[in-house]
Amino acid sequence: MASAKLTPLGIAVLELLHEKPMHPYEMAQLMRERFVDTRVNVKAGSLYHTVERLQRNGFIEVVDTQRDGRRPERTVYGMTQAGLDEFNQRGRELLGDVTKEYPAYLSGLAVIDELGREASLLELDHRVTRLRAGVAADQAVLDHLAADGTPEIYWLDWRYQCDHRKFELEWTERLIDDLESGRIPFQDCEQPQLTLITREDDDERQTS
Repeated sequence: MASAKLTPLGIAVLELLHEKPMHPYEMAQLMRERFVDTRVNVKAGSLYHTVERLQRNGFIEVVDTQRDGRRPERTVYGMTQAGLDEFNQRGRELLGDVTKEYPAYLSGLAVIDELGREASLLELDHRVTRLRAGVAADQAVLDHLAADGTPEIYWLDWRYQCDHRKFELEWTERLIDDLESGRIPFQDCEQPQLTLITREDDDERQTS
């Protein structure tokens, strides 16, 4: 049995197999319908690789094969007791543990003064535009989920992500306002004069 923890995609596969045994093509369809790709990187190749890995680890097993006309035979997988145990354990960790994450946006915020006023405000405006579009799209999905009667407990992950995007939009809009008004002033530090190291400089260091 492999000691590696379940990946997010592995969790998503076992989440589906909680409902019933299914083949990878059906898993991929359901993941698209349920917007699983908003929290997990879902690609056809990685999905099949994950299914194979879960089978090697004894977390799932072949329970049936299906053939639809002339299409290739499809293998149907079901979750084993070992898979259920691992799923429950990993699920508890994901829900209860607080882990250190490193969002790329934080690194961008750290270099605002070095980029300068014009470039920073331009990129922040671009970010706000994209976030507004994302928030609008999120709301459309939330309205659809509410209208079709999907129990809210099945889309808590989506609701969290939508709220997080709203927060980031509001926070970034306030940041732009603070930068434009001067409440958070740029330091206007002079950029250091960089010089290229020539071959002559390198040779001189090596002989000194």
